[in-house]
Amino acid sequence: MPTLLDHYRYFLKDTVRLTIDFSLTDQSRGVAPPPVEKPYAADGERIDLVPNGKWQGISTIDLVSTIQNRSSHRQFTADPLSLDEVSFLLWATQGIRKKANGATALRTVPSAGCRHALETYLCVLHVAGLEPGIYRYLPVEHQLLVVSRAPGLAKKLTAAALNQSFVGKAPMTFIWTTIPYRMEWRYDIAAHKVIALDAGHVCQNLYLASAAINAGTCAVAAYHQQLMDDLLGVDGENEFALYLAPVGKI
Repeated sequence: MPTLLDHYRYFLKDTVRLTIDFSLTDQSRGVAPPPVEKPYAADGERIDLVPNGKWQGISTIDLVSTIQNRSSHRQFTADPLSLDEVSFLLWATQGIRKKANGATALRTVPSAGCRHALETYLCVLHVAGLEPGIYRYLPVEHQLLVVSRAPGLAKKLTAAALNQSFVGKAPMTFIWTTIPYRMEWRYDIAAHKVIALDAGHVCQNLYLASAAINAGTCAVAAYHQQLMDDLLGVDGENEFALYLAPVGKI
């Protein structure tokens, strides 16, 4: 008799792929692919980021030493992050190196089938030149889109992170959501394991890139789903929070 543990372990296996008729996926049926980034209102407030290669204060680091010294950090100094540093971290984790077409882009991180089913949100509390608020990264434009500037943001973020206080004390927190259909369009029910794998690729880049700005981060997978989705203003069904990581100077 299969146990509940057996049921959930099945998610980690690729056995599911053998059960799918890939001729019936939306991709195979000729359905147009979803866009490379979530659409936004034309009149939305957008903030330009510093372009690739024009950042100030980003050091050249030794990759071997960075990997050897990689560690999670839950305590940060009172220093703010700069817009240059934020621009660099966003490029390092979800930046576009080459846009192939309206539905495909080559980024700084790998993704199954180049589907990139993640969106990046920032909870900004202490970044020079940015008002506190929730922002969404627009990788095609390399801009930030203002989502909300609700008061009491640190308290709300802490509650959504299951009262992990270090999250609400960080100057900025990356929150990654997924839009599952971007991956389901090609892989059907085999999509969900690789979405989780993709999130790991992105967060590891954040760990390594943080070292170039004398900052640290800590991957967080424990959170209150509805509170986090509500904080970001996503519907919790077609898009929902998946992973987060606060960043600050160390």
